[in-house]
Amino acid sequence: MIVRPHQHWFIRLFDWHGSVLSNIVFRLSLNLLMSLIAVFGFPWYSTFGIHLTTAPFSLIGVSIAIFLGFRNNASYARFIEARTLWGSLHITQRSLLRQIKSIRGVSEEQQREFSRLLLAFCWSLKHRLRKTDEQADLQRLLPANWHHAVLDKPMPTSQILLCLNAWLAQRRDSGLISDMVWHSVDENLNQLSGILGGCDRIASTPIPFAYSLILHRTVYLFCTLLPFALVADLHLMTPLVSMFISYTFLSLESLAEELEHPFGSAPNNLPLDALCVNIERELKAMNGDLSLPEPLQPDAHFNLT
Repeated sequence: MIVRPHQHWFIRLFDWHGSVLSNIVFRLSLNLLMSLIAVFGFPWYSTFGIHLTTAPFSLIGVSIAIFLGFRNNASYARFIEARTLWGSLHITQRSLLRQIKSIRGVSEEQQREFSRLLLAFCWSLKHRLRKTDEQADLQRLLPANWHHAVLDKPMPTSQILLCLNAWLAQRRDSGLISDMVWHSVDENLNQLSGILGGCDRIASTPIPFAYSLILHRTVYLFCTLLPFALVADLHLMTPLVSMFISYTFLSLESLAEELEHPFGSAPNNLPLDALCVNIERELKAMNGDLSLPEPLQPDAHFNLT
């Protein structure tokens, strides 16, 4: 995710990182090529009576703008829902640890064990969504007596939920947790399960391909033919105007594609590493642990992973 200090409006005009311009510069160069072909070929093909006007492009442009708006709204809604789920994860894990710490008879060592299971769930979910290797973080965070129940399992994140439930069941069987407290804590465990399901739904269900494909094809056909409609009126100004209009449509489409997958590692995706570190810092602080990890700071490009 891009995190920037406040900038002057003129300086922001020249921002490159996070502007999706790097993703579409090649496509804009193709539009420039078609514009040059339209300019230098106009005297030749106009002799055949071929003449495009801007009227149909105005109608198509309005339609594309409307559909791009719907597409970006759908992608942004996925991004916001993903961030809401991770905000709920932070709240739920904090509430669970608070509930455990309020139970008389649960030692500080047992509280830390439960906290480490919560952190293992958080980091495992991050790796699950990004399809990265989670073994190092699980080895670091999981209590040794839970390694056999989680490591080398096909679904470690779901397995950690079972471990949290088993930890609570052990305290309930020993009489430390009453039925009323059990019900309250179990509701928060169900919240974790719901968050896992919500994140999986977003990660595994993209916007329907046919919808994206028709918009993709229409945008590229529009940007390819646009210079031939502008050249009769704009002449040598055709490349400049055509590239500016194409930049608007192509950048909106590229941004929608990026936001559609909020758990990725692109500059405008959610900073899952930073979110996990913040949760780890808070849960450790609640346990009185002073060895807190350093919060992730934006890098030289103002980017958080």
